[in-house]
Amino acid sequence: MTIRWHCLPFESFPALILYDVLRLRSEVFVVEQNCVFQDIDRQDIDAHHLLGYNEGGELVAYARLFDAGKCYPEASIGRVIVAQPFRRFSLGRELMRQALAHSDALFGPQANKIGAQQHLEGFYNEFGYEQCGPMYVEDGIPHIPMRRA
Repeated sequence: MTIRWHCLPFESFPALILYDVLRLRSEVFVVEQNCVFQDIDRQDIDAHHLLGYNEGGELVAYARLFDAGKCYPEASIGRVIVAQPFRRFSLGRELMRQALAHSDALFGPQANKIGAQQHLEGFYNEFGYEQCGPMYVEDGIPHIPMRRA
């Protein structure tokens, strides 16, 4: 499977890309995870958005990238998401490799902090993240802070 990666600041979003992003995030974070929360949080404005499109032009992978000082003192990656039908292709790992590479290119190599769903701790460990604080519940889902040096 070939994925075309694009990374755009929010102000460069055409309406159709914004629609694709909000649809995918709602599909997974609200419907699939059965979690009622305010996804549109004004942080999109400060983020660069990593978009992964398949050969058919469908948005299948996505993450938000933040410079240091926007969410945490460190750079950060959030809203990491792969559309359900595409998870069997290890696309999540490629998404994280792309997200880290784009973050370094945009903001310079530096520490990176995330708020990870607790059940994904092992996944993020593969990329050098380690738990750096106690578990907390966000929107009814256990999370842990994780940091990558």
